[in-house]
Amino acid sequence: MKSPVHRCRDVEHGRGQTATRAGSGSNCLQPEQRIPVSKDVITSSSSSAMWFIRDTCGIVCAIITWLLVFYAEFVVLFVMLLPSKNLTYSIVNGTLFNTLAFLALASHLRAMCTDPGAVPKGNATKEYIESLQLKPGQVVYKCPKCCSIKPDRAHHCSVCKRCIRKMDHHCPWVNNCVGENNQKYFVLFTMYIALISLHSLVLLVFHFLYCFEDDWTKCSSFSPPATIILLILLCFEGLLFLIFTSVMFGTQVHSICTDETGIERLKGETGKWGKPPCWEAMQTAFGGPFSPSWFNPFAAWSCKRDPADHVSVPQGEIIEDNVIEIPLN
Repeated sequence: MKSPVHRCRDVEHGRGQTATRAGSGSNCLQPEQRIPVSKDVITSSSSSAMWFIRDTCGIVCAIITWLLVFYAEFVVLFVMLLPSKNLTYSIVNGTLFNTLAFLALASHLRAMCTDPGAVPKGNATKEYIESLQLKPGQVVYKCPKCCSIKPDRAHHCSVCKRCIRKMDHHCPWVNNCVGENNQKYFVLFTMYIALISLHSLVLLVFHFLYCFEDDWTKCSSFSPPATIILLILLCFEGLLFLIFTSVMFGTQVHSICTDETGIERLKGETGKWGKPPCWEAMQTAFGGPFSPSWFNPFAAWSCKRDPADHVSVPQGEIIEDNVIEIPLN
């Protein structure tokens, strides 16, 4: 387990503050011997509960994302496929593109509306700490911004205003943090957007070749100038999002395989905890052994809240100190 020196990495941990003692006159471990609280001890909110961040910038970016997908859908269907004389070509490519676009939007919705792993807010009370039944020598850290007990590898998000378990980054395009519970959906979103971008670019190449060989007035239901403008805009959109989402997809898969989030790499907090093998980490992130459900954004979909997922937090006054050490009795 990581040392508390590592766990004191964040500014919000309040370095240098005096640790609160749970008992008087007891001997405590030295800083290098203290054991931080595992992330499994402190429960997070239910991942099945509806989650939505009311951030203006994020909402606008999410709407733009959907509009760009709809624009690509319009150009592919009404400019390139429907005017085509080859019915089989239109049906096959139309079905494939619409399927990928649907999965991309479904993955986006799941990434946006799934709790990324938020720590219960306002649970930094003496009563709650006592209910954790921690062992002597363990250290508890409080986030002064959201007044929650901070588990191992959690970071505070200033947009979500919560501490997020295994937070990778806050993505405005999905209007949510990418964390422990929704990283799978974010990976699927980037993968499907990259695939429909690549597919649209391939269709663009074939459509341009077809129109150059034939009359431009016959290869589209729109006028030649309007057709060219629509295709050029789709070309820029496809290239931009193919590059961007491919890089994001590769970055996320690398983060899963190395068990290092983006924030941890940025702060140099790497290699300080036990890391599972790459394939085991992938199975953990995607919810089990390799199967078609890995690529299904609706896997484990649940509109009901499980009462067992919600742990009642004992009421009490928020503690003042940001570092609390369980003494050795």
